[in-house]
Amino acid sequence: MKRSIVLFSLILFVASCRPKPVIENLTYQNIIILSDMSNRIGNTVFPNKDTAIIKEIVNYFEKNCVKPGIKISDRSKIYFSTFTINNHTSVDIEKFDYSIKDKQSFVNSTGNYKNSGLKEMLIQFEDSVRLIYSKERNPGLDLISMLIEKINNENIIKKNHTIKIGNKEINLNYINTIYLFTDGYLEFSKNSNQNFYFGVPQIEKIRNYCLANKMNINEALSSNPNLGIPAYRSPLNSLINLHVLETHERDKNVSEINYKNGPGLRDNEILQAVWTKWANDSGFNNFLWAKY
Repeated sequence: MKRSIVLFSLILFVASCRPKPVIENLTYQNIIILSDMSNRIGNTVFPNKDTAIIKEIVNYFEKNCVKPGIKISDRSKIYFSTFTINNHTSVDIEKFDYSIKDKQSFVNSTGNYKNSGLKEMLIQFEDSVRLIYSKERNPGLDLISMLIEKINNENIIKKNHTIKIGNKEINLNYINTIYLFTDGYLEFSKNSNQNFYFGVPQIEKIRNYCLANKMNINEALSSNPNLGIPAYRSPLNSLINLHVLETHERDKNVSEINYKNGPGLRDNEILQAVWTKWANDSGFNNFLWAKY
């Protein structure tokens, strides 16, 4: 009995001497750029601004996420895709399985990677995006259904996880941000999902409802949910910041700089309210609507 007590005490002593695991938290960016490639791109009244904004996003990815010459190692990713055609391009730092020294040379575009490192890959990324924009157009598509499909079935969202290296536990956290380039109108062929159709007739319906009931747009959507679009809840939505980059307003007269409708009931304002309610009800982590 005494021997068992001594052995148990020895085990406790040895266990107490083990070093406690070192826990480290690291955060990386997963930037996803999706474009509907709609007719707005060829609209001469509202010139396409997508590629200029994408260039800014690429610059942010390089300077603020990967930080060549400043940051040691990185796992961030930038990805671009259209919806209807399998056109996509990406740069995923996490997939470069180099030694730390080689990885830093790649990220910094130095040494053996002077002409084939991150800088060159980002140039190729932008070239690929511009080429896609020069060739592809979509007259209209089932945008929200396709967005849901991409999020749930195309493995574009990165999940947080933990890796162990020796006595160290590293928590890898990812900020997933989707930049969706679209004019915001959900118009497509009659064979698509009508639940997510939202074009001029639906906008007019909300506008008339607001006028008839003396309500603002948000009050109208709250009092009559049928005016909006149904939520789609997915566990992945809570991991996503959704940014809709709206490029023009159809009811705006550019030459005369005025609108067909008064403030509070303009197309863009109605679309923003409808999208915002849908994103919030669907459980996205964050939603942003940007007007140009």
